[in-house]
Amino acid sequence: MQWMQSVAVAVALVVSLGAQAQEAGAKKTLRYSFRVAETGFDPAKINDLYSRTITPHIFEALVTYDHLARPVKLKALTAVELPTPNADFTVWTAKIRPGIYFQDAPAFGGKPRELVAADYAYSFKRFADPKNAAPAWTTVEAWGLTGLLVARERAIKTKQPFDYDAPMAGLQVLDRYTLRIQLDQPNPRFLQEIALSDIFGAVAREVIEADPETTMERPVGTGPFKLMQWRRGSFIALERNPGYRERYYDAQPGPDDAEGQALLEKFKGRRIPMIDRVEISILAEDQPRWLSFLRGEQDFLERVPEPFYSVAAPKSQLAPNLVKQGMKLHRTLASDVFLMFFNMEDAVVGGLSPEKVALRRAISLAMDSEREIRLVRGGQAIPAQGTHPPHTAGYRADYKSHNSEYDPAKAKALLDTYGYVDADGDGCRDAPGGGPLKLEMATTPEGIQRQVDELFNKDMKRIGLCIPFKTAKWPEQLKAARGGKLQMWMVAYSSAQPDGLSAASRLASSHAGGNNIARFSLPEVDRAYEQLRVMPDGPERQALFERVQRLGNAFMPYKFKGHRYHLDIERVQMSGYRRPGFSQHWWEYVDIDMSKAKAP
Repeated sequence: MQWMQSVAVAVALVVSLGAQAQEAGAKKTLRYSFRVAETGFDPAKINDLYSRTITPHIFEALVTYDHLARPVKLKALTAVELPTPNADFTVWTAKIRPGIYFQDAPAFGGKPRELVAADYAYSFKRFADPKNAAPAWTTVEAWGLTGLLVARERAIKTKQPFDYDAPMAGLQVLDRYTLRIQLDQPNPRFLQEIALSDIFGAVAREVIEADPETTMERPVGTGPFKLMQWRRGSFIALERNPGYRERYYDAQPGPDDAEGQALLEKFKGRRIPMIDRVEISILAEDQPRWLSFLRGEQDFLERVPEPFYSVAAPKSQLAPNLVKQGMKLHRTLASDVFLMFFNMEDAVVGGLSPEKVALRRAISLAMDSEREIRLVRGGQAIPAQGTHPPHTAGYRADYKSHNSEYDPAKAKALLDTYGYVDADGDGCRDAPGGGPLKLEMATTPEGIQRQVDELFNKDMKRIGLCIPFKTAKWPEQLKAARGGKLQMWMVAYSSAQPDGLSAASRLASSHAGGNNIARFSLPEVDRAYEQLRVMPDGPERQALFERVQRLGNAFMPYKFKGHRYHLDIERVQMSGYRRPGFSQHWWEYVDIDMSKAKAP
């Protein structure tokens, strides 16, 4: 009898566990991978693309972009409507929608915590707090929030904690739901600046102050998803926020936008998010990432690895074997630029003297960027002519510059003219006046970067430059680059807004160590950048953008190499994807049919 009861209990347990597993398996789960590891999830402390892909699904800004509108269009997110400016765009008033709540957190003491205007004031101030060392501080500083810089400098000078409670004209909480933002200078495009939930989403002060040292691993926002698991550099899982407010799928694609109109017809009126869970694996190597997708372990491939372009999309069309499986290809010319930067404060490659400019120009002339695009990137990019990415103000498809010129003979002539000669006959050019020319290129261990490095090495040896590589993981290199500790590095930037000011800031000294990773400084560019900030859109502003770009190309703090096409693939079980224009959040707009989620 006892034995039979034990069996019955065991059977009941198995049935119960089976039911739980079936229930868990029924969750609509989006599975895909990152090619680079994240750094953390505190909006004020991150700046890498991969962390910033997670955070906008947890946090929410006042405004966002319509996910289907092309050209892009702003819309309210947590605000009741788009914040309104005064006549000269120096004061903006935002009204928060009542009834929006943060995800549950111990810091709230078991009570619902409503989003209020003070949360945005606090969140913006965090970028000025020296303790946070916010990578986006130069961006926030450029907004010119009245009194914010003074508050930061006071904290630095007195070595006292940043005073979050001191009155500040730039951030005035008029009532529970109303925030007034005052700027030192006009900014007609301010809403584009703050339409980034990844870094300008609201955080709750109680959560931050409960344990300030662990904010990178304890994200609590008002967004549609919440963090459930995190194995650093390996695995990230998020689930639908059960307390998320009622939001429904709506958008405004253009009347001639067939794809956008089809998506709107299919999903309009559906409550979002439509999926329950997102699982992200970190697969840095291209082949494992590609094979994992082919085996059915991923529902979505965000950016086909470059070595597999010809297999996945020969002639830029989805391969027939993938078409037969019901997959769909999305090919998008990205608003990004991949580049190489020179540390302008470095004693060897930096500075504005003629011989230093000649060295940088020679390196640029010797780099065959079109070969890199053809051989390494499968032809899925276009050569860059300067700092401005496609789809942004300042970019002109018909603009041509010497930035994209490839001429090893001219590179050699420049080096010879300015005294970079091989004095000891070892095959490596020396510094002007004698002595070794100490060059070093930072790099990362990913497969595609090794191919890029191999081509770069051949290009440099062709003109007599010997440049060893210093390898480290991407987050480590980024930290060193922002601290001015790398001499040269190759990296990519994605535009966060349609205005060209962000691209121009790569050349502004006020953004040194931030967006201006090269730490370039030229008074004429700085004056132009300040003009660009306040000028209304129009031909004069466009001409000034081009002037700044020409100066950047002339002094060559960057070698702008190309603008990529992104190739994304949906499996048959996934629908609704459209590569975001200038935001990183899209999970809430896709659906998964779990009945189709099977390996091929």
